[in-house]
Amino acid sequence: MLIAANPVVRGFAPDPAIIRVGDWFYLATSSFEWYPTIPIRRSRDLVRWEYAGAVPEGNLHGVPDSAGIWAPSLSHDGERFWITYSIVRTFHGRQLDVETYIATAEAAEGPWSPPRRVSGHGFDPSIFHHDGRHYLLNVQSDSRPGGSRFSGILIVPLDAGGTRTTDAPRLLLQHPTLVEGPKLFTWEGWFYLVLAQGGTGVEHGVLMTRSRDLFGPYELDDRPLLTSRDDRSLRLQKAGHAEFVQAADGRWFIGHLASRWLDTLQGRQFPWGRETCVQEIRWVEGWPRLAHGGWHPADEFTAPDSQADAEHVQPAVDAEPPEWPWRSLRESADDWSVRQGDRVRIRGRHGLESIFGVSLLARPLEEPHARLSAVLDAAPETFTEGAGIVLWYNSTSYYSLAITWVEPDGEPQRGQQWNGGGSRAAVVTVRDRGGARVLATRILDYGPVELAAELDGATARFHVDDAELGPMLDVGILSDDYGDALRFTGSMAGIFAFDTVDAAFTATFGPIRLEQHESRHLQRRRDECSQRS
Repeated sequence: MLIAANPVVRGFAPDPAIIRVGDWFYLATSSFEWYPTIPIRRSRDLVRWEYAGAVPEGNLHGVPDSAGIWAPSLSHDGERFWITYSIVRTFHGRQLDVETYIATAEAAEGPWSPPRRVSGHGFDPSIFHHDGRHYLLNVQSDSRPGGSRFSGILIVPLDAGGTRTTDAPRLLLQHPTLVEGPKLFTWEGWFYLVLAQGGTGVEHGVLMTRSRDLFGPYELDDRPLLTSRDDRSLRLQKAGHAEFVQAADGRWFIGHLASRWLDTLQGRQFPWGRETCVQEIRWVEGWPRLAHGGWHPADEFTAPDSQADAEHVQPAVDAEPPEWPWRSLRESADDWSVRQGDRVRIRGRHGLESIFGVSLLARPLEEPHARLSAVLDAAPETFTEGAGIVLWYNSTSYYSLAITWVEPDGEPQRGQQWNGGGSRAAVVTVRDRGGARVLATRILDYGPVELAAELDGATARFHVDDAELGPMLDVGILSDDYGDALRFTGSMAGIFAFDTVDAAFTATFGPIRLEQHESRHLQRRRDECSQRS
């Protein structure tokens, strides 16, 4: 018996789509503007997840922060894997420009067929396989003045290859509250339509409906299946967006998203984004209920029995992609980064606030205590060149420590870098609602320098060769809930380079380490779970 602690995938793992095929569970999560697009993980027990691959997508240049690939949905028709997803091109204004794609594969690890665009009426698509046919579900989005982005759940048949829709859509359900993320499955002669309810914030939840007929009408459950909205003291907030899966031992589970909170100078914030959790399900009079009772997410669950022998179960590994590549923004890193042993060489391009060619490699932050360190060898000759480390949420919220060029001492900023002179310097910058501001500068000699960022709960500090540089930093700006704009990803830590004139400047990063750990209290709780197992 394995007792596991939630979240099972920590740090930026939202909108989980979970299926089981044979002895393996497979998980796909949203990637938004990040690469690899649509990371896929696999597990024998819903607890220990390993990176299995990704669904390739062309570049996402120009998509806004938190746009890009939303809510992929995995399925299996008995012979092959299917995945469908939305690419959201714009979403901050009235118009929501969304494209729906489908790809298939013989194995979840790939190779995947080239994604094919099909007719789609909104975001959060999923595919339901039934009686040899395939159906696409969507959220209907009405972008007209006075319309709603959440104006109903649609279903439309697909052809056998998933290359096109074959009929007009039909409306399955409309609801006065915000509902999205439709998923269909069958059990005991019922069609169950699973809906995410209440948006992606602290009002999030899961609403169940059912019908004896695929096309409805659908009967609403009289209570939520899962939510944390009525108890802000719960460790797991924003619980919602669920998918059902049945284990080989017959037990039912849901994978869902939730967020852990942190008290910061900005108030309660969610710096690790939305993460993947698991809950056991029991059936009561034809409706699913959380096995532990109520509708609040549990901090732990008993994992299903693995069908594999113990020696064949994959060991617990990092749920992220391998050490190389780290995640990159809006495109693959292949054209501007090269790994050489334990070193990485990056060619600089746009600045950090661009939504096109940014040379940044990062990994999600998962725990309240973390340290990123890297030895940097770079010799910028102008303020348009530089490289360093960054604590990142998006192009409007980050802290950077860059090695760049500054004017000679006492000379004002006049853009005359071509006249020679000047110095190499370490520069700490913040970008937040107040704009971009320099927080600290230190002149450096030429040669390799070790840069580090240390996070201790709600605060962070930068270090240059073990000496602190700049003020204490507020982690609260690196959060889903900071500011007024919709933000869906999570905080990251990484390395970057820029050359906004020639896109030719290169920087070499020596051993790069990102170490993370929980508070002692939470680590003790996880250890207790393992001991009870």
